[in-house]
Parts: sequence; C-alpha cells; structure tokens
Amino acid sequence: MQREAFFLGHGTGRRFCLVTRPEGGPVGGIIHVPAFAEELNTSRRMIGLAARSFARAGWVVLQMDLHGCGDSAGDFGEAHWDSWLEDLDRAWAWMDADCAGPRVLWSLRAGALLVADWLKGTERSVPLLFWQPVTQGRRQLNEFLRLRAMAGMLEGGEASGVVESLRLALEAGEGVEVAGYSLGPALAAGLSAAELVLPEGFQAPVGLLEVAAGGVPGRGVQRLAQAWRALEVPVWVSAVDGPRFWQSREIMVAPALCDGSLNFLKSLEAVR
Repeated sequence: MQREAFFLGHGTGRRFCLVTRPEGGPVGGIIHVPAFAEELNTSRRMIGLAARSFARAGWVVLQMDLHGCGDSAGDFGEAHWDSWLEDLDRAWAWMDADCAGPRVLWSLRAGALLVADWLKGTERSVPLLFWQPVTQGRRQLNEFLRLRAMAGMLEGGEASGVVESLRLALEAGEGVEVAGYSLGPALAAGLSAAELVLPEGFQAPVGLLEVAAGGVPGRGVQRLAQAWRALEVPVWVSAVDGPRFWQSREIMVAPALCDGSLNFLKSLEAVR
C-alpha cells in the first residue's frame, strides 16, 4: 500500500489531494466526498483508516480537500456549492486518467447531498457508498447554525431566535460566523436546497451504511432503501455498532464500518 499527497490544479483552483494505492494492479477507484465543516475534521482519522482498508482490498482511494477546506485554495467563507461540484468534476477526471476499472463515490454525511447533485448534472450511474447520509440539506444547515446558538447559551446568552436570525442574514446575502467558520450565503443556499434524490434512470448499486445502536438500521435509512428499491435500484443496507465519530470532540473511529463497506465493495467485484 502506498500513500501520496499532491496538489491538483493551480491558483484559486489548487486542491490538496491524498491518494492511497494498493500493492499491484487495482480493481477500481474510489473517490471520497467529505462531510460538512467540522464534521470533516473530526472524521479525518476514520476516513484515513477506511482508505487504507479499501486500498488493502485492491482499490485506489482519492481524498480531496474541497474549495476552502483543509489545505486547498481559498477560505471556507469563499466556497460555494457550485465550486464543490466543480471539485467533483476534477476528482472524477483525475481518477478517470489514473485508474482503470469501476468507479465508486463514497461519501460521509452531507457529502451524500453533493454526490446526488453532481449525479444530476452528469447523468452517470456509478456505484455509491453512503456513510450516515444526510437526506435534506436544510436540516444539515440548521444543525450547523444551532452550534452558534449553543455557544451563546454557554456564554450566558439567549439561544431563542438565533438560528432564524442567522438564516435571515444568509438569505439577505450576508455571511455569518459559526463555530469558527465563516459561512457564505452562496454555500448556505446550495446546501439548504440539496436533497438526497437519485437522478431518474439511476440503476447502479448503492450501499447504505450507518452507525446505529444494536446494529439495526434507522428508519431514515430504511425509508431510503425502500424508496430506491421501488425504483429498481439495487440497495445494500448495513448498520454497525460504534461511536458517532463525526460528532465527537475526541478523535474516535468505528472500524466495523470498514468491514461493512468491504462487503459492499466485494459484491461489486462479483458482478463485474
């Protein structure tokens, strides 16, 4: 297994990438689409653990810091939903040139929303691996804005109306500060409008994995699976015990997610 860090593009389009390669010829390529804001940072160790696990199974794994995130160009406040969609274009083109075999889009949390929007614009049917997918961008945005309200309560302030006032500011074209992040109105609008809906005619396999008490899939995941199966999309569902690492202030991992994901990936190899 080999790991290589590099920058793709230049200037305002410069994106930090980390690729993990298997020993020998790859069976295919996986592009990771990360979680939103601080959830991205708290999940880095878990995502790295999974990338190495997938590489040992023969997959090339590409991790890219999106516009305004990590070591990529720009500040978070300058990012917008369309620039992140363009970053997926860049990641796809890189993987297309670098690796033969099937492609898989693997996302965590709100990354699933970005994947769904990107697919609508490309008309591609490619296997999807969703970890703990967020189904509505408005809900993710509200969760993020509530961090500001919680911070105010800890400082002895009033939380009432904070989320609504932040929303109104964003809708008026103003940026807001939340948990150390400068959130711009363009990114907020794109996130708020996003929904986890597969494009018409999509037929590729979908893996839905989540961390759930007792290893029982939650109602949200079960509803997604039922709706997509009704559209004749092959859906693979699994739930594992483990910590909600994307929410924890401490760095935590849920290794069982790797095992479940590998089972999904093996099912893809079986139908090649």
